[in-house]
Amino acid sequence: QSLVSSSEWLQRYGLKRNKLSLSQILSQVGFQHRKDYVTTLGKPVASRYADGLFPQYKRAQDGSVYNLTAKKELILHFVDCLMGAIELYKQRMEWLTSESRQIFGVIQERCIVIVLDFGTAAPTEFDLCRDALSMVLVEQVIQIARFNLIWAAQDLMKWQQKPTPVSEHTVKAAVMWLWKLDHMTAVSHTNSAEALLEAMGDEAVSS
Repeated sequence: QSLVSSSEWLQRYGLKRNKLSLSQILSQVGFQHRKDYVTTLGKPVASRYADGLFPQYKRAQDGSVYNLTAKKELILHFVDCLMGAIELYKQRMEWLTSESRQIFGVIQERCIVIVLDFGTAAPTEFDLCRDALSMVLVEQVIQIARFNLIWAAQDLMKWQQKPTPVSEHTVKAAVMWLWKLDHMTAVSHTNSAEALLEAMGDEAVSS
């Protein structure tokens, strides 16, 4: 699945235009029980002709009442549509919370800089961090436009001087650079802020 926003995803799968909200469904399976103002009584009065003729549904949100006129077949059709929509939502949630997205969320910006701050991580933790970063590079960064890496070590280190166009070659090169970093120089207590300022110093960088 491509990295798209939730609204784009809803539009792509037709969930916005397929009229599956409660209000849209009610308007297709019945009609609203109306009230009108009666001058002689000086108050709104609901019609009573439909009482007992139709099953009724009262919306909790606003208290409006709908008379349900649809046949069983139409109701079952909406049941099928809703079950299909629920399944799509489940798939979307599983995708959004899987692999690198579980750690980093979904990267939607087109030009990013990833600041690496490993702090005082032990060697095994250092490798776990690099595994996670490699995953996000291969799965998500590959789908955007430009990127760079900055390491907040004792001496600030950039993978490239400026954000670089994304390609299979540049992503692979970034992963190789990441795994060549020396754990012994990772400790830094002051360079995190400098690395962030450096990353956002380029106006082209959006995240």
